[in-house]
Amino acid sequence: MATVDPKYITVSDDVLYIGVDDLKIDLFEGQYAAPEGMSYNSYLILDEKVCIMDTTDPNTKDEWEQNLITALNGRTPDYLVVLHCEPDHAACVSWALEKWPQCQVICSAKAAQFLPQFSDFDYTGRIQAVKEGEKLSLGKHELEFFMTPMVHWPEVMMAYESYDKILFTADAFGKFGALCHETDDWACEARRYYFNICGKYGAQVQAALKKTAKFDVKIIAPLHGPVLRENLMYYGKLYDTWSKYEPETKGVFIAHCSLHGNTAQAAQLLKDELAALGEKVAISDLCRDDMAEAVEDAFRYDRIVLAAPTYDSGIMPAMDDFLHHLKSKAWQRRSVALMENGTWAPQSARLMRNQLAEFKDITVLDQQVTIKSSVKAETREAIKALAKALTH
Repeated sequence: MATVDPKYITVSDDVLYIGVDDLKIDLFEGQYAAPEGMSYNSYLILDEKVCIMDTTDPNTKDEWEQNLITALNGRTPDYLVVLHCEPDHAACVSWALEKWPQCQVICSAKAAQFLPQFSDFDYTGRIQAVKEGEKLSLGKHELEFFMTPMVHWPEVMMAYESYDKILFTADAFGKFGALCHETDDWACEARRYYFNICGKYGAQVQAALKKTAKFDVKIIAPLHGPVLRENLMYYGKLYDTWSKYEPETKGVFIAHCSLHGNTAQAAQLLKDELAALGEKVAISDLCRDDMAEAVEDAFRYDRIVLAAPTYDSGIMPAMDDFLHHLKSKAWQRRSVALMENGTWAPQSARLMRNQLAEFKDITVLDQQVTIKSSVKAETREAIKALAKALTH
């Protein structure tokens, strides 16, 4: 694991990183596991005019303020750009305005509406709402703003800095994990972040990508995760794939839940059969594994198997919850196979099929597996048949 101290990240000669790692956080947005912490990125542009790019989360306020004051080295900020006013990026806006009365907030019109909702600070006369394509000259550095609503809040905008060719992307191209725990595998936690935070808004991400295409970008500076400098086409291609809801990997994802272990056993047997047929396979126990990772894998692979017992005449709650998550994130364009279990009235396959009918561009295989309580010889044969049906 490569270790990075955020205090020593250099963006460019005049653009300084002043962000903070949060190593105490357990759940991001109160629901997503953050075992490697979280970075809250903020930047400072030093030119004829001085500009702060976003702030930080309330839990890291003290460290961010010290980073900013140290980087300013006695200078006074003229502007504070708010690309995204969610509290993990805008918690210190009012503090900065109180400390430097001449500092002006630059944000979208929608952000100008939202910001006063987060504190009692009087923003009267302190906000300049910018429009699409509007520019802000700081000297040799110039920022051009463009609106990217619903990536992933309605007030979000991005900014392109033309001198160093930096694209400030708000939450786009962000990822889970503190920078001091950064690894070379950017895609893993960026994928989990994207599909759980932005997954619903593929059309809006596509619109944002089209807007960024006109710029000559050398550096991507997101609000979470590392500053990206090399092989930018790689990150752009992944975002294009993800936001089109296209599978990233050819393979099968098996999502299962089990009351007494029998459905789990059948899921594992299917995994083994598929692997023997040369398929790439991932598997998740919805009762124990991270739900956000299961959502990530559902989007990653082109085929998925849902395996669940019948419970109280319905679907076992863990699977019901998983389907709810997928629907809320607009999961689509996949092939699905079903496995069910029941002792006296197995019907979870029918119920899952009914739910999937409400999704977009989902193909459900006719071939399915019905387990009657436990795995028997006939179950194994049905699993083999399903494996073959799933194989391209």
